[in-house]
Amino acid sequence: MHLSQQLLSFANYLAGEFDNREQALDNPVWYVHLRLWQIPLPIFSEDSLTIFAEQANILKLDQPYRQRIMRLRENNHPEAPLQVQYYMPKDPLSLAGGGYNPSLLKHLSPEQLELLPGCILNVSVRELATNHYHFLATPPPQACCTFTYQGDTIQVSLGLEVTQEELKTYDKGIDPNSGKATWGAILGPYRYTKRKQFNF
Repeated sequence: MHLSQQLLSFANYLAGEFDNREQALDNPVWYVHLRLWQIPLPIFSEDSLTIFAEQANILKLDQPYRQRIMRLRENNHPEAPLQVQYYMPKDPLSLAGGGYNPSLLKHLSPEQLELLPGCILNVSVRELATNHYHFLATPPPQACCTFTYQGDTIQVSLGLEVTQEELKTYDKGIDPNSGKATWGAILGPYRYTKRKQFNF
């Protein structure tokens, strides 16, 4: 499969181990100090690059949560040439800790994942210099990202922005009745610095 330079750069910007230490120190009331892992996965390789993501409170690194799969691929849209499709593991607990112990992910297959049709981002690209990009990923109009977890229906507003220097995430939990954000990037994005690079 031929991969565009933009798709490869996007995937490699996202792949790594991150934290938001500076932001958490500056504003500890609103921003938990988090570690975020985004690990390359060898699935959907016929047309995509795929990432396993999870995060943990820095004080509870042995209790990671929000296990999810991001499938990155080309998109036939001139204003958003890339796309992110989210999947949820059918058994998230079996993958918990995959960020710091990637051997847990070795046998993961598409059959173990649940497609989340409304959980999708269109990615616009701005070239800052030769092969140096700014990526902005936002939901399509009318998209509604919901999934079921431990018997509850959860609604999430997704979004991210990434360059070689910084990852910003805009994910928020939404109260489906009021439409208001209840957790996550309520006062603005989480701002992550990459501490370790993982390559595709």
